[in-house]
Amino acid sequence: MYRLFDVADAVDLSVAEQILATGAAPLERLRLEGAQSAIGVELSRPPLEVALGPRDVPLASGARAAMASARLFDYGVVSVLYRIPIAPGTALSALVPLAEELFVEPTPALDAAARGEALGLCASLAPALEREHAWDGLESYQVFLVRSLEGGPWTAEGLLEAAPIPELLLGETSETPLSAAERADVLSVRQSYLVDDLAVVHWNSALVWERSGVEDIPDLLELATAQLLELRFYDAELDRELHAIYDEIEHGGSPVANVFTRRYRTLQRRTAALLLELSEMIERLENAVKIVGDFHLARVYQAAVRRFRLPAWQETVLRKQRMLAEVNDLIGDAADTSRSELMELAVIVLIAVEIVAALGGH
Repeated sequence: MYRLFDVADAVDLSVAEQILATGAAPLERLRLEGAQSAIGVELSRPPLEVALGPRDVPLASGARAAMASARLFDYGVVSVLYRIPIAPGTALSALVPLAEELFVEPTPALDAAARGEALGLCASLAPALEREHAWDGLESYQVFLVRSLEGGPWTAEGLLEAAPIPELLLGETSETPLSAAERADVLSVRQSYLVDDLAVVHWNSALVWERSGVEDIPDLLELATAQLLELRFYDAELDRELHAIYDEIEHGGSPVANVFTRRYRTLQRRTAALLLELSEMIERLENAVKIVGDFHLARVYQAAVRRFRLPAWQETVLRKQRMLAEVNDLIGDAADTSRSELMELAVIVLIAVEIVAALGGH
C-alpha cells in the first residue's frame, strides 16, 4: 500500500543520505533487480529508500501488522509503503473486501498515519529539502504481489479466466457480476513475459504475479504514481497562482500608481520564478525514467503511464504554463503602457508649464 506526498520543490538525495546514515535505519538506493531491467529502463536519479520498521496499520476492519518503508524522490516526493503479508492459502476472492476497504472506501486513518511518517522524516531532513511546503493532496496505490499460486500448474491465461481479477482491482463486492465491457477494460492493460507470470495494471491498483519475488514492477508503478502526484501538485499550484494573479490585476489600482509602487515588476518576478520552477520540474520528471529498450519491464511501465493518463496531465500542466507565460507577457505590456502614459503625461505637463511661463513673461 503506497501513500505519496509532495513535501518540497526538490530533495538533495546525497545530503539526505548523509543525514540518515548517522541513524539506525537501513538505507539503499532503488535498483531494479531483473536480469533485463537495467537494459530496458534507466533511472537517472534512483530514489533513496529508508526502512521504517514494523507498524500497526489502521484500517476500518482493524489494525494489521505491516512493514513500513519510505522512498525519497529528488523532485520533492516522499512515498510511504506498507507491506502487509497475506497468509498462504488465501483465495484471491477473499482479498476483494480488503481491496474495497483500501481504495473504494475512504482511508483517513491510514492516510494520516502515512502523512505522519512522511512529515517525521522531513523534520529530520530539513537541510536536504529545497523550499519545503505542505500540500493537502496525496496519491495512493495498491499492489497485490503474488509469489505462488496453489492448485496449479497455472498459466497467465488460465489465471485471467479463472480468478476474479477485475473484482479484485476494482474492490467490487457486489453480488451482481461486472459487465463484459468493464471486465475487458480492467484487463486491457496486462503484460506477461513468461507463460507463468502476469501484471495487470489498473488506475488505482495492480495484480503482479511474479514467482521470483522480484519487485521491479511494483517499483516502477510507484515511480509512475510519484510522477502523477507531482503533475497534480503543479496543476493545483498553477490554478492557484493564475487565479491570484488575475485577482491582483483586476483590483490593481491606477496604472500610474502601479509604476511607482513597482507592482508590475513584482508580479513579473513572481510569474517568472514559477515558470522557471515548472521548467525544472518537467525536466526532472522527463529524466526520472528513461526507456532505452522495448523489453518487458519497459512495456509495463509505458502501459502504466498511459493507464495513469500521465501524458494528458503533463499536457494540462504545459498548457497552463503557456497561459502563465502569456500572463507574464501581458503584465510586461501593461507595465510598458503605464510607463508610456506616464511619459506622455510628463511631456504634457512640461509643455503646459512652458506655455504658462511664456504667457507670464508677456
